[in-house]
Amino acid sequence: MLPVVLAVLAAVLVLTAAVLVPVLLADDEAERAGPVDLSEVTEHDDLSNAHLRIGEGFDYPQSPPVGGEHAPMWLECGVYDEPVPEVYAVHDLEHGTVWITYRPEDLERKEVDALAGLLPDNGIMSPYPDQDAPVVITVWGRQLALTGADDPRIRLFLDAYGAGETAPEPFASCHGGADPAELPEPGQPGKPGQPGSPDGGLNV
Repeated sequence: MLPVVLAVLAAVLVLTAAVLVPVLLADDEAERAGPVDLSEVTEHDDLSNAHLRIGEGFDYPQSPPVGGEHAPMWLECGVYDEPVPEVYAVHDLEHGTVWITYRPEDLERKEVDALAGLLPDNGIMSPYPDQDAPVVITVWGRQLALTGADDPRIRLFLDAYGAGETAPEPFASCHGGADPAELPEPGQPGKPGQPGSPDGGLNV
């Protein structure tokens, strides 16, 4: 009789472990991933939206910046394969644009593509090697650090802030902006014919 009892107890223990271990592992993974809400969004209010001089740089306190003084020109919407100058991207933020940035070493090509698929029409996306998180999503005055391209909070953030209502010019957009290659590098004066130069236009 005793061997039967022991066998039953062993079977119960094995069954209990089979049920509890995956649950505990899932709970631990969820805890590491962080909350699936917007409680970690950082808020930055009272940001200046003054225009800098053409070619002037600016030292932003956040990386990536969430707003502040910026160039008189902005970037065209879309996905960029190279980092973009902050002073132009911040002008996009002023227009209610969503800016998604990522650390290239943390994402595989398929993850970058998946992230690009989430970018709204009024949005820009670019690498940002020096940021602290694998992915960061930013609108004017609001920012959220993310764990990766599959972080479920991306959609939550877009639902809450993607319409651009935190921006000084929420009904503008990134459309009509310039290619970074056509703009003067921050710290360098614009060349004749470049957007933003005295004869180049694109200054709003």
